[in-house]
Amino acid sequence: MSAPSTPVPTPAGKTGTARSARSVAAGPSALTLTMNPTVDLAWEVGHLTDIGKNRARVRTVAAGGGGINVARGVARLGGRATAIHTAGGEVGRRLNRLLDEEGVDHIAVDIEEETREALVLFETEAHHSYHIVPPGPRLREDEALRCLDALESGVGNCQYVVASGSLPGGLPADFYAVVARRVKEAGSRLILDTSGPALSGALGEGVFLLRCNRTEATSLTDREVRSFDDARAVNEHLLTTGAAEVAVTTVGALGAVCSTGHGHTELHVPPLPGDPLSDAGAGDGMVAAITARLTAGDDPVSACALGVAVAAASMLTPSTEPFDPAVAHSLRPEVKSEFRTRA
Repeated sequence: MSAPSTPVPTPAGKTGTARSARSVAAGPSALTLTMNPTVDLAWEVGHLTDIGKNRARVRTVAAGGGGINVARGVARLGGRATAIHTAGGEVGRRLNRLLDEEGVDHIAVDIEEETREALVLFETEAHHSYHIVPPGPRLREDEALRCLDALESGVGNCQYVVASGSLPGGLPADFYAVVARRVKEAGSRLILDTSGPALSGALGEGVFLLRCNRTEATSLTDREVRSFDDARAVNEHLLTTGAAEVAVTTVGALGAVCSTGHGHTELHVPPLPGDPLSDAGAGDGMVAAITARLTAGDDPVSACALGVAVAAASMLTPSTEPFDPAVAHSLRPEVKSEFRTRA
């Protein structure tokens, strides 16, 4: 596995890999992979109506997608992360500009088709948000291979790699299994957060840590997840089958269960200091916190406890706006835990 290459900008419209000029000199503590990123447009409107025009205000425009959000969250918690992502067309160029302006260290892999845009619409009177996400571009085989090459070149001494988000069209369902294999061959550990066929396709290879929400967990076992007991059963299945060394399943407003070979720990959501506004960034915030604390040397349960606090803090921000680290740290002592041994 080669060391990270010297950053070389790639001219617009050319096929290749470009690295942000804002690379962290000391190197990242974690690497994230986003195969299907977005430019997130966040609008807000007082009240939606189906008659006439709905006058909206543009609240934010930001680079998004699972791994990009995780890299941003790791940095907000004091860690260092580099986001590897695809970028195509004018939207892809805008994605790169937004990341550069924000100061997120990133490596862009050029693709032919246009990067997708997503819309978050926040209805201020009802305090309700709608997240509208198109499927995104279709990748060619050579583009997918260049993403894997960028991953190998960038992993360096990173102990943890995060693969997060959906897969675009054109990629096989077992793409993340290939990622997991390459990460293990590089001597690193994979944290996976995805859904659908991409999730099922990765389980045969096995990952270090797998995070599932209730919907994803239900798809794996055909058992609806409504309680800590249900989440514990899902995690036990994942550990027993070798799908993951650490399994984290969230249970909505209740919290999460973090399971290791030692047992299962229920982590309860702390009381919120305000009204919840949106859950759009909660999952990515949790994975960011887990990644940041694992790279700092914490055990998985302690890392997951901060993840629950960060997910709660994310609920207090509208649309996809990032969590407030100070709020997250203030909520951490309120995350109550209960340990159960494995049967």
